[in-house]
Amino acid sequence: MGTGHAEDGDRARDDDAARAAWLYYRGGMRQDRIAREMGISRQRVQRLVARATQEGLVQVRVEHPISACEELQRDLAARFGLALVRVAPGLGEGADPVAAIAPFAAQVLERILADETPQVVGLACGKAMNAMAEEMHSMDARHHRLVSLVGNVAPDGAAGFHEALMRVAERVGAPPHLLPVPLMAREAGEVAQYSQMPHVRQARDLVATAGTAFVGVGVIAAPLPLADSLTPSDVESLRASGAVGELCGHAFDAEGRYIDHPCNRRMLSIRMPLGRTRVIGLAAGPNKVAPLKAALRGGLLQGLVTDEATARALLDH
Repeated sequence: MGTGHAEDGDRARDDDAARAAWLYYRGGMRQDRIAREMGISRQRVQRLVARATQEGLVQVRVEHPISACEELQRDLAARFGLALVRVAPGLGEGADPVAAIAPFAAQVLERILADETPQVVGLACGKAMNAMAEEMHSMDARHHRLVSLVGNVAPDGAAGFHEALMRVAERVGAPPHLLPVPLMAREAGEVAQYSQMPHVRQARDLVATAGTAFVGVGVIAAPLPLADSLTPSDVESLRASGAVGELCGHAFDAEGRYIDHPCNRRMLSIRMPLGRTRVIGLAAGPNKVAPLKAALRGGLLQGLVTDEATARALLDH
């Protein structure tokens, strides 16, 4: 009985140490602010950060799983039938939640690429995807292949929308495969023309073999990350049609159903989920709650990387 209480106490101290160090190193907080966030003294913060550093609980990334985050992971997995959930500790009020989830997303991808069995991994675009790419550690993953889920040609003909793919490929040595089309066709009739091109069919066939795909979850609001392809009137029309979010540019409604809309009909990026591909969504922040709830409700995601505040909001009825 006494041993169990001692173990619980050690776990709680490790949780506090990991959280304090996370806020200090990742959140860039001063110790007095961490003390206010955690409701403890500044002196205790100093001791906790020192403990975390000495015991290797935080090495820029959190290496110790915090109990509160683990509980949220279990609850999200049970509520939405998810195969994989990672919940990052929050970085405090006013911090960018993407900075919290990026290293956790990178860890998930690194574990996949550490497998000796060759795999194809799909990567979308966006802020969270780019942040994940920047957090990737160097490794030898040349036996895997990375493939873009979105077109790599901007409306003006410039290369774009593939920063995450190229950055990850650079870090891990896996060959990158681009989807050689614009994000959107100029008109719906062009979609069939692009789809019949041999190099486009080859890229789409490769995507169809992906075991895992990483995607950001977008909000239908101006300005969009896809602003170069969608006009303000497009955004207004999508919202009027019930769109609340998008995956790879494809808009869906509050039930997680892709809507029948001219913009969706012109979209050349890959619509997920595709076949048996496990789709992992990366998103956090108050504005992401509604699109995440919809995507989860509609079964568009099989995995999720988010932060504590977003996780709690998703579980709130």
